[in-house]
Amino acid sequence: MSTYIHFTEEQKQRANSVNLVDFLERQGEKLLRSGREKRLASDRSITVRGNRWFDHETREGGLAIDFLQNYYGLSFQEAVTRLLGEQGEIIYKTADIKEQEERKPFVLPQKHSDMRRVFAYLIKQRHIDRDIISFFAREKILYESCELSKDKTKEYHNAVFVGIDENGIPRHAHKQGIYTKGKKFKGNIESSDPCYSFNYIGESNKLYVFEAPIDMLSFITMYQKDWKYDSYVSLCGVSEQAMLKLIEVNTHLNHVILCLDYDIAGIETSEKFNDILADRKIRCDKLMPEYKDWNEDLKAILNLPTISREEHPQYKLRDKICLEINELISELKDTDDSLLKLNNLFYKCKTSNSRQVVETLKQLSAFSLLLAEKEYRQMGSTKGVDTVQSKLYSGFKAYENRSRLNSRFDIIEQEILKVSKYEGIISKREKESIANSYESIAQHSLKAIILIELQELKKEQKQVQEMTIQ
Repeated sequence: MSTYIHFTEEQKQRANSVNLVDFLERQGEKLLRSGREKRLASDRSITVRGNRWFDHETREGGLAIDFLQNYYGLSFQEAVTRLLGEQGEIIYKTADIKEQEERKPFVLPQKHSDMRRVFAYLIKQRHIDRDIISFFAREKILYESCELSKDKTKEYHNAVFVGIDENGIPRHAHKQGIYTKGKKFKGNIESSDPCYSFNYIGESNKLYVFEAPIDMLSFITMYQKDWKYDSYVSLCGVSEQAMLKLIEVNTHLNHVILCLDYDIAGIETSEKFNDILADRKIRCDKLMPEYKDWNEDLKAILNLPTISREEHPQYKLRDKICLEINELISELKDTDDSLLKLNNLFYKCKTSNSRQVVETLKQLSAFSLLLAEKEYRQMGSTKGVDTVQSKLYSGFKAYENRSRLNSRFDIIEQEILKVSKYEGIISKREKESIANSYESIAQHSLKAIILIELQELKKEQKQVQEMTIQ
């Protein structure tokens, strides 16, 4: 429990004005350039600029204080103290608000006279089919840039992937460095409209969705037969805006195939997009590469070295923990005094002993599932304990488990309070609400366990690193 500290409105404003780029760099965080923003290398869905941040997966954002609350799991008081220091004075750079609000017009990079370097890079380094490259070049949505350095002493050449709107006007551009030596540049042009990224529209109802233009071209290279009949879009990131805009403008597109990377960000984004499309009643399927992305799959076909896919750590934990919860369910029989037992179990979670918290949360989840099954049974439902167990397993989504641990406990407490309000004879609708609350307690207990296990794993890894350095 953090100690309450009173901060004046002026202090809160000063804390919120801290430049997050400066703050993160001084914490040892690696940042990647992404247009006028910086992207966290440890969580590439999060971008920062000045004192503002945005998570492109959860669609949440804000200022410096709530960034520390969300990303570092700090309380409000802890976050403000961290930003201002113990003396209550700013110890980091502050954001230039005026500079943040300025937005330059979208301008495509200067074209080079030919595409010799881009062809060489895409064919020799990325193994894209020459005819595929030529097609998009003829469509004038792929070209080679020629840009001068700030001191005008050097020329830089990049592959530029252009996104046009429904009227054929360029609204977005993504640059890909083509040099084989040194650090490659990759990012969207300043003031690009995320609704109009690199794409191709065909006649069929299918839309294939990729993270990057190279992935899209690699996929088409591997599956060339009648490829022009279908539609394709590269998000140039992990925002759903371009996908949704294409569906809105091209009404014949009603079947989306998600072809995102096989890594943590790709897995979570696929889950999120699937839910977004389900809400819009649009058919959605997933097609995952065998390796990290589609260009790696293309390299594998050519017997070249590849980067392996990355399994999601939360799902490994989900599988293990659900099995343990299921074993507990078989041991629990008595569901009398349910509210008293729920409250007692929840109270036992209020300890600093993480192992004890994990074991108690497993019991809380198992007991809640039994209570949910009891409610369904009393309503005459065919939902047995196997059904609620299966729902706990399949209902878990990693992209929804990114919040602070304390928020999980807050939700569990709210659901217990919600159930405790029902007394006497209750209707079927009320019993359904109670069953849903029990299932919610079980699901959030599972999510809390996974967050704790991940925290403990990070601590262990950090200790190993420190021992290695010594």
